Amino acid sequence: MRLFFTIVYKELLLFFRSTGLVAAVLFVFTANIYISGSGIVMDAKNVSVGVVDKSEGIVSSKIMLHLRPPEFQAPKVFNSQKELSRAIFNKEIMIGIIFESDFEQRYARHNHPRIDVLLDATASSQSYMAFSYLQNIVFDFNAVEIPIEIKTHKLFNQNATNAYFMSLSELLAVTTLLSVILTAVVFVKEKESGTWEIMLLMPVNPKLMILAKSFSQVIIIMFGVMLSVGIVLFGAFDIPLNGALWAFFLLSFCFAFTSSGIGLFIASISQSTVQVGQFSILIVMPMIFLSGAWTPIHTMHPALQYLSYLSPLRYYIEGSQSIFFRGTPFGDLIVYFVGVIGVGSLFFLFGFKKIGRLF
Repeated sequence: MRLFFTIVYKELLLFFRSTGLVAAVLFVFTANIYISGSGIVMDAKNVSVGVVDKSEGIVSSKIMLHLRPPEFQAPKVFNSQKELSRAIFNKEIMIGIIFESDFEQRYARHNHPRIDVLLDATASSQSYMAFSYLQNIVFDFNAVEIPIEIKTHKLFNQNATNAYFMSLSELLAVTTLLSVILTAVVFVKEKESGTWEIMLLMPVNPKLMILAKSFSQVIIIMFGVMLSVGIVLFGAFDIPLNGALWAFFLLSFCFAFTSSGIGLFIASISQSTVQVGQFSILIVMPMIFLSGAWTPIHTMHPALQYLSYLSPLRYYIEGSQSIFFRGTPFGDLIVYFVGVIGVGSLFFLFGFKKIGRLF
């Protein structure tokens, strides 16, 4: 054990002596997560609107008065539909609204008045969200009575704060990526510096060497996770914690350690840090896509849904969200620990054996 922790200490010392690497890890676990949580907005915010009002009536003017910040900018008036379409094409506005000349008369006679809406659907989420806002404005203004009363209860995230989801998802994705890259770089740097042969001649059990080097990077990852949770999640975004924080850190440790096995595999086939980055992206990105971090799993193709069970990140994300938002007791989190450790251990054993052949 003394030799094990000596190797761990040596790797940690090398890491903290690398100013650029330390700065990059700190940036990823702090500023990067803050930017993702605050900068990626799925709601309709500050949407630009253009209007062609051929009716020039009171009703159309009142509808436009309901388009207020922060959801909408002040509507821009255009003289023709051609000008409006050109503005949408040039990305000057996102939504175009057209009131025909007989709109006021049809409205007064209850003769199905029509509003034409043009959407720039390149930003599909925001445009359709803004369109739903516009529909609600028209329905409320027209006092449409529907014989059904809908009451919505928002669970786990009562204010539907987008930053909660995005910042936590980014933290989990970053943890995955760095667990792989840092572990691989530790071994590949030995190849690049020409000390790999010297390492092979050391009177140290190769298994102990591999475990110690991997464990040192897990310590760095856990330090970054704790830093991010304290400064960004709790400090900047004030994310609610309904479960046990120690359960999240334990789950993170299990995930980081088992995911380092992917880094061991990449280290065994890479000859430079450039190759480490290339192979890491090729392997980690499909894991993220299949994890439900960006796309709900139930919306995927059935084949991809079954394939997602092979991604340990899926269990890590579901377990972390259950801890933070749902307040799931530890007994019910066992299934996520089993998924992370069970599936992750397969990756770790494969990578461990693969790089062990080089010793």
